[in-house]
Amino acid sequence: MTYHSTRGQAPVLAFDDVLLAGLARDGGLYLPQTWPQFSKTEMAAMAGLPYAELATRVMTPFLDGTLHADDFAALVAETYAGFEHAAVAPLKELGRNDWLLELFHGPTLAFKDYALQLLGRLFDHVLTRKGRRVTIVGATSGDTGSAAIEACRDRAAVDIIILHPHGRVSEVQRRQMTTVASANVHNVALDGTFDDCQDMVKAMFNDQTFRDELQLSAVNSINWARIMAQIVYYFAAGTALGAPHRPVSFAVPTGNFGNVYAAFAARRMGLPIPQLVVGSNANDILTRFFESGAMRMDGVRPTLSPSMDIQVSSNFERYLFDMLNEDGARVRAFMEAFRADGRYTVDPAVMRDIGALFSGHRLDDEATRQTIRRLYEETGELLDPHSAIGVAAGRACRRDAATPMVALATAHPAKFPAAVEAATGVRPALPPRLADLFERPERYDVLPNDLETVKAYVRRAARVTA
Repeated sequence: MTYHSTRGQAPVLAFDDVLLAGLARDGGLYLPQTWPQFSKTEMAAMAGLPYAELATRVMTPFLDGTLHADDFAALVAETYAGFEHAAVAPLKELGRNDWLLELFHGPTLAFKDYALQLLGRLFDHVLTRKGRRVTIVGATSGDTGSAAIEACRDRAAVDIIILHPHGRVSEVQRRQMTTVASANVHNVALDGTFDDCQDMVKAMFNDQTFRDELQLSAVNSINWARIMAQIVYYFAAGTALGAPHRPVSFAVPTGNFGNVYAAFAARRMGLPIPQLVVGSNANDILTRFFESGAMRMDGVRPTLSPSMDIQVSSNFERYLFDMLNEDGARVRAFMEAFRADGRYTVDPAVMRDIGALFSGHRLDDEATRQTIRRLYEETGELLDPHSAIGVAAGRACRRDAATPMVALATAHPAKFPAAVEAATGVRPALPPRLADLFERPERYDVLPNDLETVKAYVRRAARVTA
């Protein structure tokens, strides 16, 4: 299996090179040139498997021999052995055909752990084999940063620099990043929004001289390996609820479109998913697109769900590539128009196909609080704001009451204790291993939203250049 760019002008690469490249050299995102397909018999055999074994089965076709099968299976087993729930990604029943998929049992209490804990091990394995090192530069709206740092801390072949929007992540999210004392970890609080952080990372990758000098690599969901690992839990939930003999729909709180794109990828691989619901907060660029066919950038507003305070959904480009029949030139034109004018519009005929699968639903902060409170009263479950938006979106948009709707719980409620307490009167506690988080010293640098200043910082932080 080889991988091509959504913009059609970058070299075709094998999996291990895509892993290290992150963003394609033409500014696009890598995707497999062909999608693996699982038969009904193969999917039925996944039901009841331990999570690591299922993950190995789902992901192995994407590797196409670039990693030895036994080595990969060992990396996957090691990745999920440290998760705190025996099921790794347990399902909980909220009501009739109304389910919650808990994705916060990893080391940093968010769904990003499911991909990034594996990604760190893959980097270590591939870099050691190739005799290389990389400088990882990433942007985070809250959870990616801590998960990436936890995965990459103390690894000899990696320096990692994470940018987060100054004052726009929760205190728990910030401290999970800034209290890691490892010498290869560097945190930047950028004066700006998450979109500014993301633009900064893309600008550094698009500077080919700088990129080559520092051997830049990415851990954001622009890296295909992130999406690959996230596909797994859709197969885990779907087969547990009766797939392939029964369809299963999903509701996903999302800002950057990566998590719900992984569901779309699972569908392309054969999982019967009749509906995907995107949950948005007040920064509702995706919901507005599904309603109107116009992708239009607006100002970013701080909300109770900061990981979704995004107006440039990078992973939507992967879906756009599919919508436009894998025409890289058209994708490139769309993205250039979006950067120039802050908008693009999709033809009504294409929107009919999109609407057959996707729905969007938005909640403002007050509706989010009401949802957290109502779910606690109904079920006893404490949900963080992002997860509550997912549940509410699924309930509002579901088309078939007979089809299970699985909402993704993307973060532990203790990552957003103030919001949860304000809604329910109950302040969720951090797990014992993080009980002293607020006592640990922090280490980070505040930088202006200036590309050359950030590039100079990254150059100083990287221990070895090409």
